[in-house]
Amino acid sequence: MRQKSTESAAPPIAKAGSIPTQGNDIELLQARAQASPGDANNWATLGDALFAKGRFDEAIVALEKGSVAAPDRADIWSALGEARVMASPRDPMPSAALTAFRKALTIDPKDPRSRYFTAVARDLRGEHQGAIDDWLALLKDTPPGATWENDLRRTITQVAKINKIDVTEKLAALAPTSNHPAMPSGLIGGAAIPGPSAEQIRAAAALTPSQQDSMAQQMVSQLEGKLRANPGNLDGWVMLMRSRKTLGEEAKASRALADAIAANPAAAARLQSEAAALGIAKL
Repeated sequence: MRQKSTESAAPPIAKAGSIPTQGNDIELLQARAQASPGDANNWATLGDALFAKGRFDEAIVALEKGSVAAPDRADIWSALGEARVMASPRDPMPSAALTAFRKALTIDPKDPRSRYFTAVARDLRGEHQGAIDDWLALLKDTPPGATWENDLRRTITQVAKINKIDVTEKLAALAPTSNHPAMPSGLIGGAAIPGPSAEQIRAAAALTPSQQDSMAQQMVSQLEGKLRANPGNLDGWVMLMRSRKTLGEEAKASRALADAIAANPAAAARLQSEAAALGIAKL
């Protein structure tokens, strides 16, 4: 889920899928960038195309060159940070990625992607309340009608639930107030994934803690059965990763990521991005 916008006049990096990503097309983008090494747009477009193909190490090289060509482009620094996250085999938030996100924020303090991932970093460090506060601030700046607002709310709710932090009133009182750049749908882990139904929530509230745990495990098992029957359900895989994370089953969450990629290699970039946003390490 990747953010490609900035408040500067410089054009944003194109969203994945909006530019050609076939091998020959990438070669053309590489040739164009190499022919005009001072043109940050060319490096940014190449980096995005490589990211979309899951070629994260190469995307890093392109985006680093873009950051040299235009060191004041927050969107390029932010994209570089995410590419460094995706290229890391185990660490969900490498220090080099965090450095890039922080650099982006010095240029544009409202950069949504960098704000989101720096909050992820706080959560990974155990600063759960701080991370939630940062996400709430980001939610406050969410553009009216942004398609990812509900997904950000769900992220806040899930992290709060895991860490027993009450955010009910703050979420209920919070409404978008500013027309800041929006993140595309891929940035928030679990985007467009339905949560439990109202009936399931009411039923769970009437159970003892041990019964609630049993119910959760049953629902996860049912989800795994559905994924065995339909392994192409990407939203289902992200829901499984999120569920394992919520249950504190880190190894199983990583296994779910590996299984999801094995079943859907063409969607590896999206799955890894979703996992990184949830703080799930690769096997």
